[in-house]
Amino acid sequence: MTTRRFADRRALITGAARGIGRATAARFAEDGGSVAVIDLDLAAAQEAAKAIASEFKTVAIGFACDVTKKDHVEETVADAATKLGGIDILVNNAGVTRDNLVHKMDDDDWDMVMAVHLRGAFLCTRAAQRYMVAQKYGKIVNLSSTSALGNRGQLNYSTAKAGLQGFTRSLALELGRFNINVNAVAPGFIDTEMTQQTARRLGHDPEEYRQMRAKNIAIGRVGVPRDVANLIAFLCSDEASFVNGQVIYASGGPETRR
Repeated sequence: MTTRRFADRRALITGAARGIGRATAARFAEDGGSVAVIDLDLAAAQEAAKAIASEFKTVAIGFACDVTKKDHVEETVADAATKLGGIDILVNNAGVTRDNLVHKMDDDDWDMVMAVHLRGAFLCTRAAQRYMVAQKYGKIVNLSSTSALGNRGQLNYSTAKAGLQGFTRSLALELGRFNINVNAVAPGFIDTEMTQQTARRLGHDPEEYRQMRAKNIAIGRVGVPRDVANLIAFLCSDEASFVNGQVIYASGGPETRR
């Protein structure tokens, strides 16, 4: 049943034009929140925001932002805060993959993944927390991954996602006294455009790839963006006010070999 638990809350979600980010923006809007749909692709961000606003009859605005660039982030966060009337929630979801084995990985592949995941989360958080500290209230969720535990061919991605877990715990220690909760969600296999691209790159049909991955998931299916969005929504609600500095895995259970 739909609630209004985010009525009067203002949420910023990066990488929100598609996938987990878009599902999260929609989840906040469904519960009455106003959302800033932030993405590198302005047209896609505006299209997503328009669809969300129309479906849930709330404020949703699309913004273009390169989260790796300080000036872009500062300007976007300030603009979003002005148009939404403040900032209560930040979801650091923007991400990229540049998968390869270490002997084939070049400097740009490493630097790009680090920049988007780690520098991006840092810049967005530093900008948004100013509003949260001033009002003594805020919720921050960072998107990690089960890849943080190690994944062949994802040295850069795994390292960045592990880094976000330390980032989360340290922020929770710094910001907790200002009534700001900081947590991380670490999804397992989620059916998104990114994982479909991965399937094709590996020479698999996306549907066959989903079925193959589901065989090793305890619950017997792969995840969908809504699964992750539901968990993020809980962590950003006042029901989770005593949950802080945690990394919660959303993976359908431990992997099993059947």
